Amino acid sequence: MAGIGRLEVAARYAGALLACLCAAPSFSAAPVMEPTATVAAQRETQKVGQAGVDTADDPAIWRNPADPEASLVLGTDKEVGLYVYGMDGKVRHFVAGKLNNVDLRDGIMIDGKPGILVVASDRQDKKHARLQLFRLDTATSTLIPVGSVDAGEGQGYGLCLYRRGDAADAFMISREGMIRHIRLDVGGATVSGAIVRSFAKGSRSEGCIADERTGTVYMAQEHVGLWRFEADADKPLSPTLIASTDKTRLVKHLEGMAIAPQGKDAGHLVVASQGSDAFVVYRLPDLAYAGRFQVGGSGAIEGVQHTDGIDLALGDFGPDFPAGLFVTQDGESGDKVQNFKLVSWAKILEALKIDR
Repeated sequence: MAGIGRLEVAARYAGALLACLCAAPSFSAAPVMEPTATVAAQRETQKVGQAGVDTADDPAIWRNPADPEASLVLGTDKEVGLYVYGMDGKVRHFVAGKLNNVDLRDGIMIDGKPGILVVASDRQDKKHARLQLFRLDTATSTLIPVGSVDAGEGQGYGLCLYRRGDAADAFMISREGMIRHIRLDVGGATVSGAIVRSFAKGSRSEGCIADERTGTVYMAQEHVGLWRFEADADKPLSPTLIASTDKTRLVKHLEGMAIAPQGKDAGHLVVASQGSDAFVVYRLPDLAYAGRFQVGGSGAIEGVQHTDGIDLALGDFGPDFPAGLFVTQDGESGDKVQNFKLVSWAKILEALKIDR
């Protein structure tokens, strides 16, 4: 390096280093998760299934308006059957069967009398699905079998009900992603069901919820996002994507869904974002993002992780649940046996700073 001074060498080295840095590839920042509130569970149900096995899946709530503390929570154990729990979390009744998802509607004509219709998706046959139908006897907290109906090819998976006056339709989602609209007839002595519409989304979906006020069904496609379509069988099936998995709010897998109705079309839609152990809340009817929350532990009750199914019912459920009850499946626990957690809807609204 004859003739080149130390300062010039240093300058050349600095310039080369700067050029390398400028040419280096740039990396975008990882998505930042939206803030997530934590709400403690007030109660929990007895455990289901066997240790180390994914069994508990989906809940449904019946509110007793005359005696809120006598309300009931139903929960599926997809390997062995369907439980009926009291508000204390203790088992009141059990029916056997590989039942994956469950939903119910009150005031449905069943064999000539109004009653509470309970429908569960049967996953026993991996090639052909059925729906198992029951009447819920609230005086004895028992499920009385009504019959079963064909639900088409594929394994039974997701399910939600839609009321039509004093009758009901079922939307059954197969494990393979086929959604079938099934018109149920349980008003007479013979139970029947007819598939009136169907469509495929191409990948696994499970969670769905129907809003009778607006004639809308919401569905969660696990890796893709949330869809909306019309519940009326006479209208075309043309689902619309309303929110995508984005790693900041909705994190795949998307699972259970629930609605807190208010007025003719307002309220909130809740979605289980299993990949982040959280629940995402949207405002209805505009579907504006309203917040995220997790369910934490309280005393001997553990927090909730890896949720599958959820349900939500408004109204008085006793002193711990004055404005409504939110129930969620807990996919993990210290003893590896799953159950369902009961959470105050009022506490969730408070944590998210949402007015009732």
